[in-house]
Amino acid sequence: MAKRILKLVLQVFGVALILSGGLWTLQGLGIVMWPAESFMLADRSWALYGGITVLVGAILIWASGRIRS
Repeated sequence: MAKRILKLVLQVFGVALILSGGLWTLQGLGIVMWPAESFMLADRSWALYGGITVLVGAILIWASGRIRS
């Protein structure tokens, strides 16, 4: 039971990190210009931070798949 919960938590956090990191990356690259008052728009450093966040999320999802129920 505990392994199932851990697996679910890792998957939820992994998906959340991928989605938020993807938004940060697109904002940093100037592809998504929303919200208009965001400080991340067209700032390349946020593209890097977003890419790293997506990678961490993908690692969490990969790690959740390695847990045997």
